[in-house]
Amino acid sequence: MSKPVWTLPAELRAELDKRWQRGQILTESLAPSGLFPLRIPLKSPSPAQLAADFSAVQAWVEHWLAVEAKHFAIEWREINHRLSGRNRLPAAVVFDQPDDAAAYLKKAKELAIFGQLAASLVDDFAALRPWLLKYPLRALEHADEWQKLLAVAGWVVEHPRPGIYLRQISLPGIDSKFIESRKKLLGEWLDLLLPAAAVDTAQTGVAGFELRYGFLAKPATIRFRLLDSRLRIAGLSDLTVTAGEFATLNLPVLRVFVTENDINGLAFPPFADSMVLFGRGYGFDALAQAEWLKDKDIHYWGDIDTHGFAILSQFRQYFPQTRSLLMDQATLLAHRESWVAETTPSRADLSGLTSAESALYDALRDNRFGQNLRLEQEHVGFDRLQLRLEGLRREPI
Repeated sequence: MSKPVWTLPAELRAELDKRWQRGQILTESLAPSGLFPLRIPLKSPSPAQLAADFSAVQAWVEHWLAVEAKHFAIEWREINHRLSGRNRLPAAVVFDQPDDAAAYLKKAKELAIFGQLAASLVDDFAALRPWLLKYPLRALEHADEWQKLLAVAGWVVEHPRPGIYLRQISLPGIDSKFIESRKKLLGEWLDLLLPAAAVDTAQTGVAGFELRYGFLAKPATIRFRLLDSRLRIAGLSDLTVTAGEFATLNLPVLRVFVTENDINGLAFPPFADSMVLFGRGYGFDALAQAEWLKDKDIHYWGDIDTHGFAILSQFRQYFPQTRSLLMDQATLLAHRESWVAETTPSRADLSGLTSAESALYDALRDNRFGQNLRLEQEHVGFDRLQLRLEGLRREPI
């Protein structure tokens, strides 16, 4: 016969703790919804089980008689049986108030702190009360720094869209590292506190925090090498400039090579009237500001994998004249010993590829050469690059 499953005091604590972890007990202390008095039924013996194993039932009842029930009440029910007579069994426990449930879980201190956090959300911060009720446990996690967070949020409310760097906020005991590491929470608060006109909703996530709330953001930078010594700037060939500065350069180059691998960019051979850009994967808004690139002969060199072709396709949205470099089937098949697995291949349909590129992309996506194949550009033989460049040198521009 299987062992009966009757609720023990430890299981009651576990059940109540689930409610704590969901934030129910905390929120009920501020905004009662009728959850309390909280009645939790107990799995208890049936009359048949009482008759079949009276000693086991007695032992179970003893567990509940031994509990110090100062934080809850036990509801009892009577069972009359012709063999065992009349017996009282625990049927449920009842917690009258959130304070009782918190005390039973030894969380009275946390509940008190939560009440203090709620009490601080008055006047200018009253709009944060819905956030507190939605995320009570997150609020407790930040209890020690609560006043600092309110100070930062209050400063931004008083100085909407300030047009400065976060580093320039002057508040006692608060530095930019504190703000940087708490952007997610502060963003949630500022969305509630600021007027709609002070929030640029087109900017999202932690990365968009500064622009969303009108701070200056660290400018995007572009690194490039001039492959023709005649084009050097003040004698420099390897430069990193802001996207805004790059947009104004209008360099007298005819060809532009783009490579995603830094070493490839550093080792790229000299090439007349040309430069190499160090790519950074998806996202080309910074480069798009450089209108002078729109009429250049551009060659993009990425990995031969699904994401490599997805980046190429996206790059062509900005520069449709772009040709791929060493991203062909012959290059892939010539480097079998360097094939690796792509961890999260793309399955998207791509519209910005040539017919040959689309055929290779489909072959990779459909695993025709192997499972999730990838050839990283740094494994392509350098002699193959030099041979391809020799061919380009003979092409008229």
